[in-house]
Amino acid sequence: MQFSKNTSSGKGSFVILLIKLIIGLGIILGIVFFLSTLDFPAPKKEIEKIIPNENFKIVK
Repeated sequence: MQFSKNTSSGKGSFVILLIKLIIGLGIILGIVFFLSTLDFPAPKKEIEKIIPNENFKIVK
């Protein structure tokens, strides 16, 4: 007895691949949209550091 592998046609596999790509793209866009709606904490005051002039070196 010989076993034969039944495979789907080429057109059907293309449609399934296209559906999977659309679903994957939708999930990625949903995650990006969800992350953009979150309000992450940010520092309330501006961070400022004064650098003294003596640390600079002039290179010619």
